[in-house]
Formats: sequence, structure tokens, C-alpha cells
Amino acid sequence: MVLVLPVGVFAQEGEHVQVREPLGERVTVKGRIVNEQGEAVEYVQVGVPRLQIGTISTVDGQFEIAMPLDTLEFFHVSYQVAAYPVTGAAEDVVIVLREQELPPAVFIGGDTKEKYLVKPGVKISERIGGADFYRPGGGGKGAELGCIAKVRKPFLIQDIQFTILNNYIPGCVAAINVYRIEEDTEEFVNVLHKPMYCHIVESETPRDYDIQPEETILLEPGKYFVALQIVSTDDAAVQKILETPESERNPRALHMATALYFKSSYERYTAMGKMMKIPVNIGVSVKGLEYQ
Repeated sequence: MVLVLPVGVFAQEGEHVQVREPLGERVTVKGRIVNEQGEAVEYVQVGVPRLQIGTISTVDGQFEIAMPLDTLEFFHVSYQVAAYPVTGAAEDVVIVLREQELPPAVFIGGDTKEKYLVKPGVKISERIGGADFYRPGGGGKGAELGCIAKVRKPFLIQDIQFTILNNYIPGCVAAINVYRIEEDTEEFVNVLHKPMYCHIVESETPRDYDIQPEETILLEPGKYFVALQIVSTDDAAVQKILETPESERNPRALHMATALYFKSSYERYTAMGKMMKIPVNIGVSVKGLEYQ
């Protein structure tokens, strides 16, 4: 029997203890997110970082969030951060995002060799458990897990590989994110110019995934975090499952699991939440070219 354990169960003692300000009364804010051409922007992280609350917009750029009176922020790898001061309940709010101006990847000449920047490491027995992307109330939207990569020479990412043991979340879409971890501040800084998405099929058996980036991702020496985050689910199907009495529901419904490996990593349980260090990872592999 495979015991599937929640993502946060492996967090080190004290890691999940967060001191939050009293949230007070919440209001509901609804709206849509577009670019400067008026086109919908998909899967935007929406929230109040300092209060550790947030959500993710739909593929059509629609969002809804219950929050106290505060400043709502919007994050997407292809656009600049936007802010909206919330002074009361609001509907039909339109947020316009401006394109992100990240420096282009610089071509490096010279010899290269194929290399795995990251390999999973030693696998924890599946009889003990695995990571579970789940959030009470409907799937694991916003859950983020990955692996740490230490780059010693310039490295060009060509493949990001991972295995999903089983998935019972309908319409599951995952984003693959790459962050640089600043040495002094431990701040996570996005290095992508555009998102990488992957549809995770519903399956009772293990499935391997190999993501090949469309853009050039050249990592300079430093420390990085390569993560998998669920950004979308089939909301209608999820709601139908939630309306089914628990006694009649598949006990694995709305869960997605991966194996675990003995290497330290980070996890974030909901969008806009703080990255927290954990002593295991989900076995992401990163393959590419190392410049000599």
C-alpha cells in the first residue's frame, strides 16, 4: 500500500509557523487581467504577499479573491508586477499588465558538454509515502515543489524531467518555474521570459514528463530553484467531486502525487505563500549543456 503524505508533512520544525497580522473583515474582489493589447493573461498569481494569501487567475485572466482592505499584487513571469489598492468590495476590476523587460540571454562561445545539472538522488520508499499536491476545497492549485540546482559554470537548460506517480485532479495544468536564489537575501528571483506549461493527465499509474523550454534559459553560476506548480484545474469537474458525499467519493480524488527523494528543497503550499525549506524533493531532473 502506498501512503500518500501531504506536501507540508516533511517541513522542518518551526518552518510552517508564520506570524500574520490580524486579517479583519474580508471583502471580495473580482476582475480580469489583460495585457496592453487587451488580451487576457493566463495563470497570474494574485494576492497579498505580506499576509500570505493569494490565488491564481484562470486561463481567461479571470480572478476572484476574498481579502482585507490592502494592496492586491499581480505576478506573471512575462509581465511587470502590478498593484491594485483595495478599498472595498469590487467587481469587473480590469488590471492591465505591462511586458516584463528582462535582459536577453547572452550567447557564450566555447566548448560544451552534456550534463545533468540535477538528478533526483536517493529515492524514499513509496511504501513510506510521497509528496501530495492537495489543498482542501479543491485540488492543489498553487502548490509548488521542486529541487535546488547549484550552477558552477554557465549552464543551458534543454530538458526538465519529472514523474507523476498518480493524478486524480481533473484538467490539471502545471507551470514549470525557474528562480535564482539570491545568496545574501535568499530572495527568489524569476529568470524566465515566458511560462512553461504542462498538462498532467489523470492517471492511476506513473507517467514521465519531459519539458523542453522554447526559450533560451542560460543560468549563470549561482543557486537556483526549479519548481513544479499547479496553476489550473477543471473547476466544474472539481466542484462536482466536492458535491459528492465523501462516503461515495474516491478517497484519492483531487490528489496528485510524486515520489520523494533525499535532497533538500523548497515548497509553497498556495500561490503567494512564502517558500519554505524542506529536507526532501520531488525528483525533478535538469539536463542540458555546461560551458567549459
